Amino acid sequence: MTKNIIKVTAILGFAAISLSSCSDANPPLVYFPDMYFPVAYDPLMKAEDAYSDHDNSIPAFVKNNGGTGLGSVNGTVAQNEEGIADQAANKAMTPDEYNAGYDESKMLTTSPLDAANQEKDIKRGKILYDQTCAACHGVAGDGQGPIVESGAYLGVPKYADRELTVGSVHYVLTNGRNAMGSYAGQLKPGDRWRVSLYVMNAFKGGTSAAPAASATTAAAAPATADAAAPGAPSSTSPKK
Repeated sequence: MTKNIIKVTAILGFAAISLSSCSDANPPLVYFPDMYFPVAYDPLMKAEDAYSDHDNSIPAFVKNNGGTGLGSVNGTVAQNEEGIADQAANKAMTPDEYNAGYDESKMLTTSPLDAANQEKDIKRGKILYDQTCAACHGVAGDGQGPIVESGAYLGVPKYADRELTVGSVHYVLTNGRNAMGSYAGQLKPGDRWRVSLYVMNAFKGGTSAAPAASATTAAAAPATADAAAPGAPSSTSPKK
């Protein structure tokens, strides 16, 4: 009988200690409070410690009067250093909307990047192209990348055979086309323009190069004055 009383007392005592240790009135010791009590700051709000009543003493916040809207730390990578704003992809485009945007993009023959840095931008574009595009399009832009050569994926066209402008290359990188998906999630806005500049300069002879189809048509046209009747309609629609 005595043994049973001791056992019951021990169990009840252990339960009481366990329950009391979970009480809010007696929280456990926290060695890294900012890991347990994180704070999601609103822009420009005053930064306060979640686990203390004193003012935040972090030098970066103190320097900005407690404000949290701070600039990038030196040495970090800016996500949109050029300030290029892409149109928000907040809705799915219909085929007509997509094709209209693609046709409009073919009118763009210059990029919004600083022309003074074009040589540097093209070098950066080559690096990004080799990393993200060459697997399918090939390092020579001939559509014979290692994925294509393996037989896993076919039908990648040569850049030399396409009607391209720097704007249309950027449009396809941003929105995708046919079997190619969008690369907006892999390349920053400025970097998509850099890849576009590299493609045009490496495989199309420059950003102002004539479309491939137009050059082919001109070469094949008869060299006579009446090759085309005056006022005859001409088609300028891009390849699909």
